[in-house]
Amino acid sequence: RVQVVESGGGSVEPGGSRRLSCVVSGSTDNAYCVAWFRQVSGRERETVAAFYVGQRDRYYGDPAKGRFTISHDKAKNSVDLQMSSLNQDDTATYYCAASMSLSYFDCSTSHANPEPTDFFYWGQGTQVTVSS
Repeated sequence: RVQVVESGGGSVEPGGSRRLSCVVSGSTDNAYCVAWFRQVSGRERETVAAFYVGQRDRYYGDPAKGRFTISHDKAKNSVDLQMSSLNQDDTATYYCAASMSLSYFDCSTSHANPEPTDFFYWGQGTQVTVSS
């Protein structure tokens, strides 16, 4: 069984920063894909960023490019999402998910386009609210 747990959500002022963390534990493979998604009520879940454990490539969705960074903290065994220059459009529930079957090619290379349907293991979500 694989467990995914997010943390770090909260309120932040426009222009501010926030760091989310995701810990994937349990019966994981040595290498797998971890991604961050976000969803606003009434809208489809969108891909924010993805990372294949053990590889250097990163995938960023359009909302994240130039503002967000996904990284792997080996000491904490977490995949973190550092968000900066936040605005009200970033207000959403952020989800972390893991896939043991999505390939590195399809997870985080320049050819990748990871979608929510590619992921089986999900966290409970953490709310990020950007407001003044």
